Parts: sequence; structure tokens; C-alpha cells
Amino acid sequence: MPIIDVEHLTKDYGHGRGVFDVSISVNKGECYGFLGPNGAGKTTTIRHLMGFSKPQKGKTSILGKDSWRFAASLQNSIGYLPGEIALPSDITGTQFLKMMERMRGIRNDAYCKMLLERFELDPNIHTKEMSLGVKRKLAVVTAFMHDPDILILDEPTSGLDPIMQQTFIDYIVSEKERGKTIFLSSHIFHEVDATCDRIAIIKDGRVVSEFIAKDLKEHSNRIYRVTFGDEESYYKFVSLPYQFASKNPKKNRARVHVDDSQINQFISDITSLNVIDFHEFSFTLESYFMQFYKEDKVFEGVKR
Repeated sequence: MPIIDVEHLTKDYGHGRGVFDVSISVNKGECYGFLGPNGAGKTTTIRHLMGFSKPQKGKTSILGKDSWRFAASLQNSIGYLPGEIALPSDITGTQFLKMMERMRGIRNDAYCKMLLERFELDPNIHTKEMSLGVKRKLAVVTAFMHDPDILILDEPTSGLDPIMQQTFIDYIVSEKERGKTIFLSSHIFHEVDATCDRIAIIKDGRVVSEFIAKDLKEHSNRIYRVTFGDEESYYKFVSLPYQFASKNPKKNRARVHVDDSQINQFISDITSLNVIDFHEFSFTLESYFMQFYKEDKVFEGVKR
């Protein structure tokens, strides 16, 4: 049974806003990346998982329990980090952490101290005086302080500086090694690429691709852009039996898919032609993601 399960979730806010027939699942000990830009439907999905909103269709569940019906009891098992941080204004970070301890009925001073040191947070500051980055670090410590087995993280490093972003990534990797189940929503490619085992791409409220992160990294299909010094060379090349991503006769330029098994033949074919420029495009999470947000879909070959 999946630890986190979303089945045909639909919430239509009108004018194309919301989520539509979203189905995803996260297994125990897995870090699942939910990748998309702002407004794609990531936060709406998470709000349903946390029991803050009721589905119009479908359902969401955690540990086999309906997220809406059992929201209060489930939240004790979850470390939740919201995308937007709202803190009481006339309170110190220390007071806020103590308040959260009382609400959860837990106390783990040693673990909380470790988190404060790891994220370099001085909690003895009033929240109204905190910068966005400090507020985010306080929210991170609050989400993790009870050492939950399930982490639901919405744009977790938003507002953190690059050093703290890397500290956060390292922490998530260590938590995954401890067997935690993690659902991570983000639009930061490096963050998702460094932490996630499986990834879903969401666009306009719909999941448009889901894949195993390792498969994408090991993908053998590459794209090369080749520019020729004359029309004759260009037309000879585009007549060859390759899969072309694009052709530009005005510039005598073409982009071509080449599998690793074809590379020797490809080099042999272009060596005899008048090539004036040659460039390889690496196949990355970002390049794959961008095909869903550009009209000119250059990259293909990964199962959707």
C-alpha cells in the first residue's frame, strides 16, 4: 500500500485553474518530486493531501486513511512545510517552537537543537524582525522537529540562500536514507534532481509525465545541432535517415536525435560534409521539463 496516494483528484476553480484527474502515489522510503511552475497545481494537490480542502472528485489518502476525514490525526505523523510562511507577529522563534511542541504533545530538545545548529538558526528573534530566509528556516525546523516519518514539502527552499539550499538538500537525502517518505513540490530543477527517486511533471493542473529519475539520467538519446557552410551539405545531411528535432534551411542548420548506438555512424556522416559549427545539448531534467512548456518540442524519447 502506498504511504501517500492521490486518486483521480479533481478540484476545478474555474477558468482553467485547479487540478484535474491527478493520480500519483508515493511508496515507503521514497522521495517523490512534483515539478511544475507557480500556478501549475502543486499547492492545490498538497492542500488536499493535508486535509485543508475537500476534493470535488477522487480522493487523497495517507497511510491508507482519507486525508479529509482523518486530517487531525494524520497531521501528527506528517512534517508539513508550506510554500507561504505565516507566523504570529509578536512572538520569538523560541516561543513559537515551544507552542508547536505543546500543540503536538511532543518534546525532543536534542533533535530540535540539532536542527537549529544544522540550519544555523537563532530562534531568539521576534518573528516580525525576521527576514524571509530566517522565517523559512524556522518553518523548516518546525516541520522536522518531531522527527516525522512522512514529509510533505511545498517549495521548501524558497527564500533560502544557496548555501542553505544545499544544506536542506543534504538533509533531505539523509532523511531518505533513514527511511522517511517524502513528497517534495518544487520548480527548482537542482533540488528535485538531487533528492527525488520518481518525478511527476504537472502542467495546467494535469500530470503530463511521470518517470523514474534514474532512467532520465541514464537516457542514451542525445541532441546535436549541426550548422553547415553550404546548402549542398545541409540538404545531404537532412536527407539521411535520422530523427530530426528541427530543420532550418535558411541557416543551413539542423537539430538531430542520435542514440549512443548511432554515434559512430553519425560522426562518419558529418565528417564528409562542410560542418562549420557543432554543439551537443545534454539531456537533463530541465531540458526534458521544458519540452512541455515550449511549443517547439525538441526532446522526445522518455516514456510519458
